Amino acid sequence: MRNVISNVRFVAGLTAFVTIVFAQSAMSAEGDPAQKGDGIIEPGEDEIAELARAAQNPVANMISFPIQNNLTFDSGPQGEALNVMNIQPVWPVTVSEDWNVITRTVFPIISAPPLAPEGAPGGLDDRQWDLADTIFTAFLSPSKPDKWIGGKVLWGAGPVLQIPTSSSDLFGKKWGLGPSIVFLGMPGNFVLGGLLNNIWSVGGSGDQDVNQFFSQFFVNYNLSDGWYLITAPIITANWKADEGNKWTVPVGGGFGKIFRWGKAPPMNVNIQGYYNAVKPDGIGRGVLRLQFQLMFPKRR
Repeated sequence: MRNVISNVRFVAGLTAFVTIVFAQSAMSAEGDPAQKGDGIIEPGEDEIAELARAAQNPVANMISFPIQNNLTFDSGPQGEALNVMNIQPVWPVTVSEDWNVITRTVFPIISAPPLAPEGAPGGLDDRQWDLADTIFTAFLSPSKPDKWIGGKVLWGAGPVLQIPTSSSDLFGKKWGLGPSIVFLGMPGNFVLGGLLNNIWSVGGSGDQDVNQFFSQFFVNYNLSDGWYLITAPIITANWKADEGNKWTVPVGGGFGKIFRWGKAPPMNVNIQGYYNAVKPDGIGRGVLRLQFQLMFPKRR
């Protein structure tokens, strides 16, 4: 119980600190707090610029279908590739004139090599493919700036649910529950923000209890013609792991572009590279991330 309280205090403290930093950055920007990046194309609005901001806004009121592939090189005792493909549809629901609920579901498809020496407890003897446990999040988020932090920092909060869809104890088979929060500001050409959650297992048939922290802080700088620069490292902590194997902390970034192809829906494609400065044993240092996203904006 003491460890749980300590972890909650850590996550709450980190959330408060980063929220203040991003809030001050966003509120220092000049201009009116226009509803940029809300996923709604207004008459006369620059569609590509709006779609770039909406693609970078986790609580945009826009249906989208991102597929993100993370390839980690040199993993396990044989130095093989660990691949995680996240299929993560986003579906917003308007609950009132002032509020939306943004649902985000992540289906992780894992291709994992042996991550421990042959015959070691909890390891794999051969490469294994599996659907890991599904992660579902519902963010309640204000649709108008008068309910944003300082009128310029958009936020969302709600529960995160882990659903035991995995067939392997190694990748889950646990029900889990926890809080999740997202915040962002859009000063000038920047989109700055962060998403944080912590999941505790509450049941299921898996052997390993879950106490997992997830955070993704992002900095996007939008250029002309739909091009943008991005850094969005996924920082995690497995509080159940041994000391020295809890954290994964990558550093890096990449670039992307919003574009149209004929009559197809608008698309967002980016490529990023990361170096795991801190990592658990058995996980490689280099990560290549590719993302493809179909977007279905609303129009007025």
